[in-house]
Amino acid sequence: MALLDKDRLFPLEDRSRGIARALYDQVKGLPIVSPHGHTDPRWYAENEAFPDPAQLLVTPDHYVFRMLFSQGIPLEALGVPRADGGPTEADGRKIWRVLAQNYFLFRGTPSQMWLDHVFEELFGIDERLSAKTADMYYDRISDCLAKPEFRPRALFERFNIEVIATTESPLDPLAWHDKIKASGWSGRVITAYRPDPVIDPEFAGFAGNVESLGEITGEDTRSWTGYLAAHRNRRAYFIARGATSSDHGHATARTEDMSQDQAAILFEKALAGTCSAEEADAFRGQMLTEMARMSLDDGLVMQIHPGSFRNHSAPMLATFGRDKGFDIPTRTDYVRALKPLLDAFGTDPRLSIILFGLDESAYSRELAPLAGVYPSLKLGPAWWYFDSPEGMRRYREMTTETAGFYNTVGFNDDTRAFCSIPARHDVARRVDCGYLATLVASGRLAEDEAFEVAHDLAYRLAKQAYRL
Repeated sequence: MALLDKDRLFPLEDRSRGIARALYDQVKGLPIVSPHGHTDPRWYAENEAFPDPAQLLVTPDHYVFRMLFSQGIPLEALGVPRADGGPTEADGRKIWRVLAQNYFLFRGTPSQMWLDHVFEELFGIDERLSAKTADMYYDRISDCLAKPEFRPRALFERFNIEVIATTESPLDPLAWHDKIKASGWSGRVITAYRPDPVIDPEFAGFAGNVESLGEITGEDTRSWTGYLAAHRNRRAYFIARGATSSDHGHATARTEDMSQDQAAILFEKALAGTCSAEEADAFRGQMLTEMARMSLDDGLVMQIHPGSFRNHSAPMLATFGRDKGFDIPTRTDYVRALKPLLDAFGTDPRLSIILFGLDESAYSRELAPLAGVYPSLKLGPAWWYFDSPEGMRRYREMTTETAGFYNTVGFNDDTRAFCSIPARHDVARRVDCGYLATLVASGRLAEDEAFEVAHDLAYRLAKQAYRL
């Protein structure tokens, strides 16, 4: 019995469903453009076999292990590494059995749909994962992973990925990217500039990170002008290795446009570690404006990802480090927060800023109206907790009437889970085709226009927005 329904996520009404099928048939085979994500460039550089099913599908995926942890299963039992190097489960089969025994927890979630897509489409399994089938799954997937056609580069080509962007800190030497390029492999893997460790005064080790930035670039990062010069230097280094975007994961969307003298004083306080929380937020806001200023010169597209209370659990952060499932959405202001930056550069069409959000109430009230008038702004897709069928549908319903389709940027998968990339794009394509079908069936969009829009949402808009 198949795990996947061939008409999943399409409208229930017959006419709309038929239109959705026709639209989807046109876009389902388009190449995948993945302009923002967190896969490891080392995979593509070394092209080694993935170790085992657990390390491929459980241990690195915070969507998976946060659900299991919510039901009392320790992260150590899932092989998630501890910050102190303490013991965690290393037996992949035991980890897999924990997932299988608790797979019912994922019923109705996007994670189940993504995983079932991987199981059926990639590994050819059509029985539901459970305690009874755990070892069969593990053995089947392990056998596949031992074959050359399941190595990272082969999967990249099988997934029909045209380009994928990873995300690296300015302190990263990008050695894996250099190795990919030197290998002669034709797969296009580029980087993105994520300066949070050297922009956020509240980031652990901020002052030391800024000092390292100076050592890498040969600039005097103890001075404001030298610090900015170091960013320009490093951005150029990333651009030379394919980067077309920067990425900014700030707690808020706050921007500032201080005088350079004011900014220099605040920078000195940040280096000294004497910033208040308010001043740290102001410094991050100033740096968004500085990054925009640099983008006018070097062309990097800015991605702003505000609205997450990151690492909400202090004990879990201390034990396991960052990005362990404890990032929680918060209310986010965009209209007032972005005004200083937009007053400075918002009407300049040379600047391209892609806005993301975790506050759905801001979609129709703030984000769509802003993107619907400022030429510098585009809306990123439904993100993170809303990277789901219902979230994607709500996103289209709340933004299209004001921003249209062409002030959005298609879809990006934003994932560390490599094998889920085709599944995530498939969900996005199905949801968008279903939404377009309802517009056609209700007389709000001509059918030939729907076919053009479906293609643009699945492929062209991402390439255009990210300058790929």
